[in-house]
Order: sequence, then structure tokens, then C-alpha cells
Amino acid sequence: MVSASDVVSLAMRIPFRVVPAVSPDAPLRLLTVHAHPDDEASKGAATVACLNARGVHCVLVCCTGGEAGDILNPEMDRPDVRGDLAAVRESELARAAAIIGYDEVVMLGYRDSGMKDSEANAHPGAFANADPDEAVGRLVAIIRRVRPQVIVTYPDARGEYDHPDHVQVHDVTVPAFHAAGDPDRYPEAGPAWKPSKLYYTMWSRARIIGRHAKFLELGIDSPYDDWWFERPSRDHLLTTKVPIGEHWDVGVEALRAHATQIDPSSPFWFGLPDDVARTIYPFDDYRLEVSHVGHPAEGDLEDDLFAGLRGTTTATG
Repeated sequence: MVSASDVVSLAMRIPFRVVPAVSPDAPLRLLTVHAHPDDEASKGAATVACLNARGVHCVLVCCTGGEAGDILNPEMDRPDVRGDLAAVRESELARAAAIIGYDEVVMLGYRDSGMKDSEANAHPGAFANADPDEAVGRLVAIIRRVRPQVIVTYPDARGEYDHPDHVQVHDVTVPAFHAAGDPDRYPEAGPAWKPSKLYYTMWSRARIIGRHAKFLELGIDSPYDDWWFERPSRDHLLTTKVPIGEHWDVGVEALRAHATQIDPSSPFWFGLPDDVARTIYPFDDYRLEVSHVGHPAEGDLEDDLFAGLRGTTTATG
């Protein structure tokens, strides 16, 4: 059993907020913006590992501390963990980020807003209640310091997952992407920097169908009920499929690092044997929302978030 003290002790040996400035020998830079500790593990972790292995400088912005999250692993649902959940989740984040290969983790500094219509929504420090101009300005300052060519965040979650923090991540990141390159916006946040590409993370219907079919083939109860298939497919919006086969295990290990949030017996995450699950859909999916360096030809899919940018040292456009 992993205790809270074990998690904290391990995390203290792993760099967390490191790299105060962008390394001069890392010409390509990625910035991902996530809502809570654990989102970086469930959305695109293997992609970041692939890019890090190719020398891309990878920075994670985590917008909240996850204070309002439930403890989903019964073994971690203890008074010592519940009493300091934010610190435990920050330690879990440190471990997961190190596993994935992030060079830096930046906390945007807001409180977890909790699920929609929960008591946590009313907290004055909740991310969902942040002043929009202030929140965008905080992120603009990070973008201008890191100088990423590529930013990855969420599509608009309204009407689907609808978590207030995921909605807010979208609503803050998109305007920050555009404002960062405008010297007249947020002049106090540093010299303007224009990122080249903005992506949204996606979970394709093809991935869900493949996993569901494998559960049934192996005679295992599938965690994918009708709700998953009644939702409209958005596969037609996909522009980018990143092969992640060589780094598939990174996502699994990063998930397991979030011991409070991920039940090791969860059929959704771990119901299939690893050697089977890794072969079903070895891709991470994205939608290219904005590009100043061109788009893939109609009918084509990119296989690299830095398509059109390899060999460059600054954002274009």
C-alpha cells in the first residue's frame, strides 16, 4: 500500500518546479495547460514523453491544486490524506510529471472548483471564479517566458464533461494564446511571443470502440456503457494522430502515480492486460485549432505536433 508519506517522500526526490528560464539548447518548446493534477497523465502523456525524447522542452501548466477532488482509491482514503489533500496531490503531480518527462511544472495558482453545482463552486479562490483578465494575464506571462511554439489544451467542454475547471481552462488558454503575441496586451507580462500552433486534446470514438471490442472479445465486462456511444462522434474533427507505441507505458505509470485519484483496480484504466491494451489504439489524438505555419492537406492527418516547425528556433507568423 502506498501511503501519503511515501508519496511525499518520493516526490521530494524528484525535480518539480525546475528550470527558471528556457534552456538555450532547447529550440523547440511545448506548453500544455491542464486543469488538475492527474489530467496531464490521462491526456497526452505519451505524446509529451515522445517529444521529450526528441529534445523538445516540455512545460506543464496546472491551473488548480485539486483540493476539491474525491479520493477514488480506497487505500488512500485516510484521515492523513484527506487532511492535506492539496499537498498530497501536488506530490503526486511531481512524480507523474517526472515519469512523463516534463522539464518544468508551473502551478497557475487557483483552487479546484469542484464538480458542477458543488459547494466548492462558491469558493472565492476557485478557478471558475477567477477574474478572466487576471487569469489570462497569468498564463500570458508564462507563455512569454517559456516561448513555446506549440500549446496544447482542451476543447470547449460545455455540454459534455462540463467540469467548471475544464471549461475555464479552455476559456483562459485560447485568449492567452492570441494575447501573448500582441505587445499591446499585458505589457507587464514580458516581451511578446507568438505561439505557432494551438491544439485541443481529443479522445477518438475509434479508441473507445477498439477498447470496448477487446473487453468483449476477452469476456471481460466493459466499462463503456451506452452513454459512450450515444454521444456524437467528433472523429471528423481530428487533424493529428501521434504514434505513441514506444511510450505507451508512460501514460499508465503516470496515472498510477496519482494514487489518490486512480484506483489500481479500476476497470476503465486497467481492466485490460497492459500487453493487450497497448496494441489496440497506439495513438494520441488532437485537433489543430490554430496554426500560423499551415494546416495538413484535406484528408491527411499530421503525426507530429511540431509538423511545419522542425528545424526552426522561433515561432512564425
